[in-house]
Amino acid sequence: QVQLVESGGGLVQTGGSLRLSCAASGFAFSATAMGWFRQAPGKEREFVAGISWHGTSTYYADSVKGRFTISRDNVKRTVYLQMNSLKPEDTAVYYCATHRRTLYSGSLFELNDMSYWGKGTEVTVSS
Repeated sequence: QVQLVESGGGLVQTGGSLRLSCAASGFAFSATAMGWFRQAPGKEREFVAGISWHGTSTYYADSVKGRFTISRDNVKRTVYLQMNSLKPEDTAVYYCATHRRTLYSGSLFELNDMSYWGKGTEVTVSS
């Protein structure tokens, strides 16, 4: 079965960095676009970053553009989110998810475009 396991979250000060990982199994990872989303307390889950199946196309929410970088290693079956210059408003639970369309390289990463979700990893940025 599909499994997505996020790791790398934690407590960091404003301006700090974290690198999240999402280890994937149970599906054709190298043919699947992947996304990172986040959900802050009391707020809806929102898109953070997406990467095409081949890794050459990446997309970001305006709020993280220039600070976050999504990447993938198809050999290790892992997608990463490097987060720099963190702000208190980045505090949230971060989830990785699989895109429902195979071999997708477009920019649509809405919640209903995603099929499987991990359980999330918590990121807290202190001011």
